[in-house]
Amino acid sequence: MLLKRFITTTLSLLLLSAAFTQVQAAAFSQSQAGEYQAGIDYQEVSGFPEVEGPVVREFFSYNCPHCYNQDPQMNATAELLKGKVAFERTPVGAGRKDWIMSQKAYYIAKTFKVVNQVHREIFSRIHEQHLPFQRDEDLLSFFEQQGVARDDVEKVLSSADLKLALSNYDSQTQLSGISGVPSLLVNGKYLIVNKPKDAQGLAKFIVYLTELP
Repeated sequence: MLLKRFITTTLSLLLLSAAFTQVQAAAFSQSQAGEYQAGIDYQEVSGFPEVEGPVVREFFSYNCPHCYNQDPQMNATAELLKGKVAFERTPVGAGRKDWIMSQKAYYIAKTFKVVNQVHREIFSRIHEQHLPFQRDEDLLSFFEQQGVARDDVEKVLSSADLKLALSNYDSQTQLSGISGVPSLLVNGKYLIVNKPKDAQGLAKFIVYLTELP
């Protein structure tokens, strides 16, 4: 009789434990699924197709103080995403002359593959030295100091490719649905609204969005 009661009690405890584990698992699953909420943390926009994926695209301007302040977090996030998600940038012109000059600066840097070399230098020039690019001569002098041949930069500045690139930057900005910079668009369709404050949290959020259909 005691043995039967012991077995019955043990089975009851095992069943209770299994049920509790299932409840925990369900709660964890719901927590994970509800960690990011559409319409609050991100929103789906009409956007545009990305050539490569998965990808997160930062819309920014070298002239924007918020972009300057948040650039370290963006760089740290890009490092964490290496090998998982491509990190791209689109410079925003917003119809402002000095911002358009910075769009040109970014295109020149990409053309000569010196983005990593000059990216922080441009931010520093504008926000620390208070020397925004105001004319093509400023760009010629800056990139010459960075080791790029002046004649080569002149050719880029007068090229049809530059005009096409600026038009493409503006089209991406318009289609992205952003209301300000810096902004992040994942896979050309998911716009981050509520951005985590640390690089680890932001990288995790971006990976989550790349896995959405």
